[in-house]
Amino acid sequence: MTKAKKKPEAKDTKMGRPVIELDMALIENLCALQCTAVEIAEAVGCSEDTLGRRIKEEHGVTFAEYFKLKRQPGLSSLRRTQFKLAKRSAGMAIFLGKNLLGQKDRSELHMHGGLNINKELEDMSTDELIKECKRHGVEVPD
Repeated sequence: MTKAKKKPEAKDTKMGRPVIELDMALIENLCALQCTAVEIAEAVGCSEDTLGRRIKEEHGVTFAEYFKLKRQPGLSSLRRTQFKLAKRSAGMAIFLGKNLLGQKDRSELHMHGGLNINKELEDMSTDELIKECKRHGVEVPD
């Protein structure tokens, strides 16, 4: 009878590619800057798949979930900057009003003849405005 051969004792050597160390702080900062997964993977020197796997291993969530969490500080910072700029820039104040408050470029025309026209200016020609005023009995100077 032959004895079964013993396996040699395992050494600390592993087969396959070496594990790439990813800078998680850099990844978090790049998420805050709204970088895409492709851009982040390029910056840390790995593939998009490796980035996704590593996020799943270390944080237990998908890259999309991780990104959603880590992008918030960047969005908050951007909003703070925009609000500061809005104090000095009418254009930024208008932009924020339209995008955050739902404001629109709209003209309301109230005339003493009971006419209340609430229509986008770019949709109404001068002739249409005059015609509408006359229809409601409002005198229009020539």
